[in-house]
Amino acid sequence: MSSTVEFESDPNADPELVASQLLPGQLSDVVKQSLPKHVAIIMDGNGRWAQLQGKARVFGHKAGVKAVRRAVSTASQLGIKSLTLFAFSSENWRRPDKEVNLLMELFFTVLQRELKLLDKNQVKLNIIGDISRFSPRLQKQIAAAQEKTAGNTGLILNVAANYGGRWDILQAAQKLAEKVATGEISSSQMTEDALNEHLCMQNQSEVDLMIRTGGDYRISNFVLWQAAYAELVFTDTLWPDFDEQAFRDALVIFASRQRRFGLTGSQIEEIRAI
Repeated sequence: MSSTVEFESDPNADPELVASQLLPGQLSDVVKQSLPKHVAIIMDGNGRWAQLQGKARVFGHKAGVKAVRRAVSTASQLGIKSLTLFAFSSENWRRPDKEVNLLMELFFTVLQRELKLLDKNQVKLNIIGDISRFSPRLQKQIAAAQEKTAGNTGLILNVAANYGGRWDILQAAQKLAEKVATGEISSSQMTEDALNEHLCMQNQSEVDLMIRTGGDYRISNFVLWQAAYAELVFTDTLWPDFDEQAFRDALVIFASRQRRFGLTGSQIEEIRAI
C-alpha cells in the first residue's frame, strides 16, 4: 500500500473532508513509535450535537459520517492496523422507530457512497455484529461491500452494527459448546484461545486504545473481550466535532501511559532496557 492515502481524490468528497487530510502538526518520534495497532471508538454525541444546532437528531448522524471519514483517513495515514467503530449497538433498537429507520437508511447509503473510496485506499471493510436482524436489502449491501474490499491490505475498518460485547462472547461460547456436543473437541479444550478463535475480529490484535466521545465514562458493552487491556481515553468532544487534532491528542495520551499487563513498572523498564 502506498504511504499516501488519497481520500481527497474523490470528486464527490465533502470539501470539509478534503481540507482536513493533513494532520494539524507532526506527531513526535516518541508518539510515532508508540502508536496503537488497534483503536476502537465509541462514537457518541451525534444527537446532542444536532440539538445544540437546533436541528433534528438525524442531522447529527449525517454530520457524524464526516467524522468517520476523518478518523479512517487519519488511521490510514498513520499506519494503524485496525480501527473499530461502534455504529449501532444491540441496545439501539430501543430508540424511536423513526430514528432507527433513518439510521438503517443512512447505513445503506453510506455503504454505497463510500465503498469505491475505501477500496481505492486499500481499506478492508469488516462488519461485526448480528446482521440477521437487518433488512435483506441491507444485508446484501453489507455482503457486497465486504466482498469488494476482502483482498485489500491496508487499514482494517471494523464497523460494529447490531453488536454487543456480551453477544460476541455468548455466540463464541455457543459455537464451542456445539463442538463439545458433537465430540469435535473435549470440554478441557474450551480454552481462552479457543474462545478467541470464534469471536468477531479473531484474526486481529486486541484493542490497544479505546476512545469514547461525548463526555460519558463507560464502555457500553463494546468489545468487552478484545479490550481487556485497552487504554481508555474519554473526551467531552461530541462525535461530529472529533477531528484529526482530537484523534492525535488521544494518541499522545496513549503514548504517555505505561502498559504493564500485570507486571510492575520496574519490570517494564527492565524489559525496555534490554
